[in-house]
Amino acid sequence: MTDYYEPITYQVTELEEGWLVKTVLQRRLGVSRKLLSRIKLTERGVMLNGERIYISMPVRAGDIVSISLEQEMSEDILPQPISFDIVYEDKALLIVNKEPGIIVHPTHGHYVNTLANGVVHYWEAKGEKYRFRPIHRLDQETSGIIAIAKNAYIHQHISEQLIAGQVSKKYIALVHGCPQPASASIDGPIDRDPQEPHRRIVTADGYPALTHYEVKACYGQGALVELGLETGRTHQIRVHMTSIGHPLIGDKMYRHLGYDQLDEQERTSMQALDALIDRQALHAAELGLIHPLTGEQMMFTAPLPADMAYLQNRLTSQAFA
Repeated sequence: MTDYYEPITYQVTELEEGWLVKTVLQRRLGVSRKLLSRIKLTERGVMLNGERIYISMPVRAGDIVSISLEQEMSEDILPQPISFDIVYEDKALLIVNKEPGIIVHPTHGHYVNTLANGVVHYWEAKGEKYRFRPIHRLDQETSGIIAIAKNAYIHQHISEQLIAGQVSKKYIALVHGCPQPASASIDGPIDRDPQEPHRRIVTADGYPALTHYEVKACYGQGALVELGLETGRTHQIRVHMTSIGHPLIGDKMYRHLGYDQLDEQERTSMQALDALIDRQALHAAELGLIHPLTGEQMMFTAPLPADMAYLQNRLTSQAFA
């Protein structure tokens, strides 16, 4: 017997009298054509007043239209008892504060010890069935807020919010030097480096990329910077800050770029700062979105992690030379 998640319902108003079920689902519940094509074929996928119907049927005021999604599991992800920090959870969403060094999703060569392995184990231990559906990704070494949808409907809605610019993200970084001006936007197309394809560069024929930054504090050799993204290119913040001469402290992939243009003292100072943290000093501090079921505007936050707080303290005291 197939198990379903709790139905998502809508009560038809007088204004919608005579609409087709399909129209109600698309206009009022925001069900995509792709998802509707899938769920209408299941036994309890689309129902009117508790009965399975054709989506071409007209509705009357007061009718209850509902959709139900079949329960799913990530059968290709090995459950592992990996601890992680839960910021928020309900029947639709799981919001996690990811630690640095953790890969979000299994990839070739990294099938275990990922956030996905831990989340799948967590749900399994609770007797719950969900497929691991991250709304967005963070680099392995980037810490902070990540949102995970618990079904295809929730994933679809927040993905559409991302495309429409309705999801807000705030990042905190510690960078070399103090960017000038203190607040600006970096509009630089990004693509793969033809010399080192695993790395990205700003290049005229790359994909459009726009980053906004604001310096929150300067410490002489470094600065605390708040960043927002208009686009989501791979390594975007790291590439853009490097392109203006202020790479992220500790960034193993990009920190060495430009070393040849520095004198010995400047190079030694940068290397001393880089040695204070084992990864790029980048943290996804805030995530704002509209809850797909309630319509509520929600904001999730994660405090600066210990390694970045330590680096900030060392910068403040200039105790790194």
